[in-house]
Amino acid sequence: MWAHTLTGPGRLAATEVDDLTAADLRPGEILARFEAGAICGSDLPSFLGVENQLVPGSHGQPGYSLHEVVGEVVATESEAVAVGARVVGWAERHRGLAEYFVARADAVLELDDSLSPAQATVIQPLCTVLYALDRLGDVAGRRAAVIGQGPIGLLFSHGLKSRGAAHVTGVDRVDRRAVAGDFGVDESIWDSSSRWAPSLGGAPRPEIVIEAVGHQAGTLNDAVEAVAPGGTVLAFGVPDETHYAFAFMQFFRRNATLIGGVTEDRTRSLAQARDYLQRHPGLLEPYITDVFPVTEAQAAFELAVQPAAGRLKIVLELAA
Repeated sequence: MWAHTLTGPGRLAATEVDDLTAADLRPGEILARFEAGAICGSDLPSFLGVENQLVPGSHGQPGYSLHEVVGEVVATESEAVAVGARVVGWAERHRGLAEYFVARADAVLELDDSLSPAQATVIQPLCTVLYALDRLGDVAGRRAAVIGQGPIGLLFSHGLKSRGAAHVTGVDRVDRRAVAGDFGVDESIWDSSSRWAPSLGGAPRPEIVIEAVGHQAGTLNDAVEAVAPGGTVLAFGVPDETHYAFAFMQFFRRNATLIGGVTEDRTRSLAQARDYLQRHPGLLEPYITDVFPVTEAQAAFELAVQPAAGRLKIVLELAA
């Protein structure tokens, strides 16, 4: 089967490897044929040579690193998912950049034909956002800010506004003002969070600050500096290190709450995201900005590591 394999920092090679078959499945797993996959910000450090701490041992393996996938099930070791079903969800071990990928049956959702494979990829990142927002409780009438207005951060902005947040501020070093209105952003800040947070002074502070950048501690500490007393910081961005230097004294004196974690109950969460897209179909057009044939994975990843105005979600799909 074909697969793309990291051969060095920033270098993907198209390779031929042994086919995955039903014999490779463990109980509760399915094997699917790739139809489409979307590049996540958490894939990019891996592309550049940093091993993902959440899936140790996958670095350099065929198909790594891509986990937001859509495919057709060709073999199953689960009564919950049948052969022939089209599914969206997580590729196991983030090894989805291949002709066939393995997934856990409890980490996928069966699809109908209402969305194209490329469109259906949006269900996976959206479900992680909605799961995290559920943990915040009722956000109606509250002021919120999202640090990072890339594909994930803008989904957070949209979700907050759709749940009744009174005011949503988006902060990014890339100018996202052209699409801010599409995602419910009331105030789009084109600046770094390290300059924005200290600038708040005596202005009304957000009661909720979502850190949607990850991979370093700076933006998390900016979230702590920005949040209102008694407010909540949601640390969503994936860490590359096991330990962070954290502004604990400031956090402590703010009487703040810190929420982190990963998406659980994945099939239910994916269904929630599917239903959300049905209610907000206009989300898809501004969100997916670039679609590449999967044979051009190298070019797609090279584009993804260069954030730019007008570029959001990058999707890979099989050529027609």
